[in-house]
Amino acid sequence: MTVSLEQLRRCHFAVDLGAARTRVYVKGVGLVVDQPSAAAVNTRTGALIAVGELAEKMTGRTPAYIRVVRPVSGGTVVDIEMAQRMLRHLLGDKIRRALRRKTRLRAAACTPHDADPLAQRATIETLVGLGARRVELVDTLIAAAVGCGLPVERAQGTMIVVCGAAATQVAVLSLGSIVTAERIPVGGEAVDHAIVQHLRHAHELMLPSQSVRPLQLALSGNGLTAHGPLSTEIHGRDVATGLARSVRVDTAAVRDAIQTPLTAVLDGISKVLRDCPPDLVADLADVGIVMVGGSALLPGLDQMLREATGMPVNIAERPDVCAVQGIGAMLEGKIEPLILDPLAA
Repeated sequence: MTVSLEQLRRCHFAVDLGAARTRVYVKGVGLVVDQPSAAAVNTRTGALIAVGELAEKMTGRTPAYIRVVRPVSGGTVVDIEMAQRMLRHLLGDKIRRALRRKTRLRAAACTPHDADPLAQRATIETLVGLGARRVELVDTLIAAAVGCGLPVERAQGTMIVVCGAAATQVAVLSLGSIVTAERIPVGGEAVDHAIVQHLRHAHELMLPSQSVRPLQLALSGNGLTAHGPLSTEIHGRDVATGLARSVRVDTAAVRDAIQTPLTAVLDGISKVLRDCPPDLVADLADVGIVMVGGSALLPGLDQMLREATGMPVNIAERPDVCAVQGIGAMLEGKIEPLILDPLAA
């Protein structure tokens, strides 16, 4: 981490561009944007029809000339121009006018732990297009740890698992820095895909993309590895006939179907623990693991990690906004300098 807290305090707003949702924090105001990272475009004219929640609702329901695009994939901006247009509409005229009045507008952004220079450059160019004269990049793992209140500035091991839509990041922190970390290319989208494929093969049913969440809730109970509801009714489209059809789905079979992507997350956590110094692992046995990110709310995932690692596992109070709240706290100067620059003192 090369950015210092002093540099972050000079920033006027911060952006967390996620594969699922985009969040914007304005210094002195708070969280002003929390919307899906989606935009609906008219392919004939190039006009932007909708962004955020409205564009998300259009997914799978548009005519051929309207396309719903996602300019962010895996925490990386893949379409800079569309990301800029989406952010302009999400911010609105009032907030953008207020930001333009700032002298030498500065911005901060969250980036994945192992983001390559090209991905970092894409994030910087996106915010420069919004008028930022300088952009500071903050590791998502540190921002999320600060946002959920972990004592990362101490000489004590703390472990955080950031469960995103496209990837899961695991890290052990101490003295405000990352000791060891791992990024697993498995997230909430992989779990959704496993559920959709299971229903297609086992029941010959095509499940609408926005109907996966109710089935995930049916997995709740005592956890993914325990006994929840025995079955639940799902509505979808028959693969052979194309007609609407309802089936009773055995939730135990769905639990088995999503074990494969979740096992990859467990393997990543095990690798981080193997690479971690023994003294810090001993700290983790008492402190445990903290889960953040929107996919941390997948029913029973915390129980599964608890049984696999034998350590306490807790979900942050508001896991989906921890990263942007953490970087917002840095902008507001609420964090001690030791966190990002241990040698500054």
